[in-house]
Amino acid sequence: MILSGSDIIVECLLEEGADTVFGYPGGAVLNIYDSLYKYSDKIRHIITSHEQGACHAADGFARATGKTGVVIATSGPGATNLTTGLATAYMDSIPLVAITGNVACSLLGLDSFQEVDITGVTMPITKHNFIVKDINELASTLHLAFKIAGSGRKGPVLVDIPKDITAAKIDYTPLGKSVPEKPAEVSEADLNEAARLINESERPYIYAGGGVISANAEEELARLAELCDAPVSCSLMGQGAFNQRDRKYIGMLGMHGTVKAAAALNSCDLFIGIGTRFSDRVIGDPSVFGKNAKIIHIDIDPAEFNKNVEVYTTIAGDVKIALAELCKKVSQKKNAWTDEIIAKDFGEPVQRGTEALPVTPEAVIEKLDELTDGNAVIATEVGQNQMWAAQYYRYKNPRSFISSGGLGTMGFGLGASLGAKVGCPEKTVVNIAGDGSFAMNLNELITAYAHNIPIIQLVINNNVLGMVRQWQRLFYNKHFSQTTLDNRHIDYVKLGEAFGIETFVIEKNEDIEPVLKKALEISKNKPCMIEVKIDRDINVLPMIPAGKPVINPITEIDLEA
Repeated sequence: MILSGSDIIVECLLEEGADTVFGYPGGAVLNIYDSLYKYSDKIRHIITSHEQGACHAADGFARATGKTGVVIATSGPGATNLTTGLATAYMDSIPLVAITGNVACSLLGLDSFQEVDITGVTMPITKHNFIVKDINELASTLHLAFKIAGSGRKGPVLVDIPKDITAAKIDYTPLGKSVPEKPAEVSEADLNEAARLINESERPYIYAGGGVISANAEEELARLAELCDAPVSCSLMGQGAFNQRDRKYIGMLGMHGTVKAAAALNSCDLFIGIGTRFSDRVIGDPSVFGKNAKIIHIDIDPAEFNKNVEVYTTIAGDVKIALAELCKKVSQKKNAWTDEIIAKDFGEPVQRGTEALPVTPEAVIEKLDELTDGNAVIATEVGQNQMWAAQYYRYKNPRSFISSGGLGTMGFGLGASLGAKVGCPEKTVVNIAGDGSFAMNLNELITAYAHNIPIIQLVINNNVLGMVRQWQRLFYNKHFSQTTLDNRHIDYVKLGEAFGIETFVIEKNEDIEPVLKKALEISKNKPCMIEVKIDRDINVLPMIPAGKPVINPITEIDLEA
């Protein structure tokens, strides 16, 4: 059949199973949007308020569903507005295909109106990118983009398409859905060595990262933990990889992990890192990380081995396959040390409000966890709100924590929560934000209202940039430079009203449960917002200063010192 390039793009999306895309139209993609109009009964398009929001929405869609997200933007500023979203997805290994328009091939390189070399710009922040200058290569390039995005260590791929390519016509034959590359076989010798170490260990410790979720390996992780009777900790990206209601879960490890998780690291004799890149925010001082233990590292990307931490042995390959095979070789055991770690009270910090502002994030998030039975999808912005969401919500399911881990993108959460809700309409979706991060993306409330995407936007309002202020208090002599936001005086109820979003306020402890219940009921049908007023000096604890040993967390900050 004779099709235009723009029709071929939509046909390829449908062949890949992409029935939902996010984006923003413009001159260079008008042909694509004309085709989306014609195919509107087969593919849903969500227009956001900003291309960055569209990219975050596609990212959140991918994280929540496990599918490859799709975003479309026009040339020039439309394309460059995707870059933060692409870098966010790249750092967290999220499968994404970005389709950008560009000026006609004859105008490339001439500084034409809204022309940018977007493939050059995004080369360091995509897994791969393409510019299509021949319509005969359009379909194969798009299918290859999906294949690359979903193979091995997943990531974003950009396809730049000049306007004349979308207008040209050829005789089109469908190529069918792409098939991800088959991962390399796991080494039997590596499996045997890891199994030997586990079977000989008396104090094994399992640490799970986002790679477990990416590989859909939650059941295999739970099986391994049961066999070797090990306590389990998760990275920020690994939240939900292990049921946090299981007695063996001891909390997050790293800069804002639990005291228990840090103590277990210090006393274990075997540390099993699975699907993790050992981020600097996890390991602190690499020279002393796990110094009393042998470290096993299991990951799909061998480039991560011995990059940040020297390890004893490795297993390269798909985490799901590796764990399944490893479980066949591990003997059932019982460790007295594990029971001791689980039972011991390590004195975790407790948040306290003030007489004027008595509400704490801990109380709000724990009540949210209780009311949703740990089954909600929680998106976050970046900063204190992100850490509190990781610390106090007890995640039961994978793909239920949607957050920018590697890049730390303020302004990520609202767009991502919209994408997550579109992908998983049956689930309750809550975006937990600080007032600082929320100000970076609140325009996407328009998207929530316009498309009636029923999420709950929860704004923890302390009138400061909380995490930066916390660092200024500890390491910059309390020089609170540009982190106090009192002059904004935002009335969130009126703000929500302006966007058509019903808004509630929590300012007393007795407000917490009724407001959350009301919001959860409303969010079955339409979006709503909650402002939570807290004191500016509620900090995120425990805390490991950057580059310091993980085993010595700060558990208290003297506000008068």
